[in-house]
Amino acid sequence: MTDRGEIAVVRRPGQDLSSEDGLAALLTAYHLRTETEKGEAVTGVDALPDRYRAEISDPRTAFAEDVVLTALDGDAAVGCLVLTAPADGLPEIKRLWTDPAYRGRGIASELLRVALASAADGGADAVRLSVWAWRTGAISLYERLGFAVTESWDERERLVCMQRTL
Repeated sequence: MTDRGEIAVVRRPGQDLSSEDGLAALLTAYHLRTETEKGEAVTGVDALPDRYRAEISDPRTAFAEDVVLTALDGDAAVGCLVLTAPADGLPEIKRLWTDPAYRGRGIASELLRVALASAADGGADAVRLSVWAWRTGAISLYERLGFAVTESWDERERLVCMQRTL
């Protein structure tokens, strides 16, 4: 159980990231959990696909063109979200993760709120995201925040693509 202190969301351009800011640990948890949910036998970071290991080991390079949001409880990183530079005209929300000990406190909603505001401030008309079909809680959250299922831009099976107009 954690205390109910104020959670702050810090917005950084990807090139300003530090490997010591807690983001790597959040990304590690996100990727390990995702691979497990996909049925992959992943025992640690070394067993992750190269692209995911690159995000964990060098987020500054992996997200150099993106905006990274980190939710902090004091100095502890407890949540993250990446808002990509526009691809095909739209920024994309990726890597939304909240430390399981901090879930149920509105952290994911706040990360999404800040990401949507950031995208709008950057001139975007809409934002897109993809989510695995089995993550029904996340899909419900996205729908509550105005995202709707849209035609897929990704060929991976069981991936739900969503979009929200700003």
